[in-house]
Amino acid sequence: MKKTLRTLFSLSLAAVLLLQGCGSGKKEDEAFVPKYDKDSEFSLTVAGSYSNFESLEAEFERFYEYYPNASLQYVTMDDYNNVISSALVSSEPPDIFTTNTAMIGNETYNDMFEACEVLSDPALDIDYSCIRESLIRTTDAGDVIMLPIFTTSYGMLVNMDIFEKEGLKVPTDYKELVKVCEKLKSAGYESPVMGVDRFSGSGLFNCFVYPMFAYNVIKNNDRIDSLNALEPASGEMMRPSLERLHEFVNSDCIDMAKCQEEITDEYDSVIMRFFEGDVPMMLAAGDVVSGTAKRESKSDSFAAKPFKYRFFTAPAGDDGGYFINSTSICFSVNKNSRNIDMANEFMRFLISKKELGNMAGLKRLIPPVEDFSSDEIYSALAEIPDDRSFSDKETGLMDPAVRQFRAAIYAVGNGDMTVDEAIAGYGNLPEE
Repeated sequence: MKKTLRTLFSLSLAAVLLLQGCGSGKKEDEAFVPKYDKDSEFSLTVAGSYSNFESLEAEFERFYEYYPNASLQYVTMDDYNNVISSALVSSEPPDIFTTNTAMIGNETYNDMFEACEVLSDPALDIDYSCIRESLIRTTDAGDVIMLPIFTTSYGMLVNMDIFEKEGLKVPTDYKELVKVCEKLKSAGYESPVMGVDRFSGSGLFNCFVYPMFAYNVIKNNDRIDSLNALEPASGEMMRPSLERLHEFVNSDCIDMAKCQEEITDEYDSVIMRFFEGDVPMMLAAGDVVSGTAKRESKSDSFAAKPFKYRFFTAPAGDDGGYFINSTSICFSVNKNSRNIDMANEFMRFLISKKELGNMAGLKRLIPPVEDFSSDEIYSALAEIPDDRSFSDKETGLMDPAVRQFRAAIYAVGNGDMTVDEAIAGYGNLPEE
């Protein structure tokens, strides 16, 4: 009988803390020492959904320094989530493939996860102790079959030049946010905070209050099972976040009509509107922030008048913002790979503070390691207190529950439902 992903994966933090190779004692990266003859000839294919993966291709080049006769390629698969399981049993299966935490709990991916190599097998010598412990997922048997490569978060891009010009400090809690926005509004900034009005994880409502909701769930972990079961009564867990969102969208902090008119998509438009230079704070996800570097030269406004910007948590809480470190993509190895030894060897090479930092820096994403120094844009994240810094894994929330919360904030944020109506509808809220 096939195991469902609900039982295949353990969601308890205790399981993470007992992982081989991931003890609390971190050690500095040791130089990579190849296991095999440097003249070994082999080829590997990595499959994913990114249209381009320049940072991974840069790692291929670095790997060739150790294995000059290797041939590695990255292939993009259309409709990736629906085809990866069949691709793994095709005549030309990928050796390594991307996975993500949203797949956990979905029986569609049972066969895919069954095909994964056990990366925690001591014989493979893959040392993942550099990765944040709370990001590691295990099966109920304690096996690691997916390792995070990139992580992301939710927060806001801040135009640091505006804050310096106006003599203001970046707000760290909701009370400060309101006061700062009042001053910015008086200084002529029509909408001190902006963002895209979309249902997705990059939408402004999600960036503002999802970390707050996740934090509340962790503090009330006895409600996780009922939330994942979509029991209507558990919708009450959303109340603090929904009430804060309602307060926010009806304040002088944000002009929703202006956001809807001027920001037309959740990626390029968010970045290019921010680069016009008159938006103090732009709500955005880390995946959106990753596109800023390449677009600086494409913005006439930014090219003419560049400014400093950084990424901060959204100050939604009374005590401050919440940093939720969410896995963007993981890598898994196909245990049936024709080049299984070398596929594991590439993973052994890649999983280090140095290489993961290189990849994140090139992609401008948050690395899955403790150190955020690969890009100054994310440096403020290191200042978040430990009690308000956590991973998406620690919430225990499954994708259906997350989508119901997203449906609730989309309805409340756009005035289509009251807070009470959204709470009462939990489990049956319409999703876009």
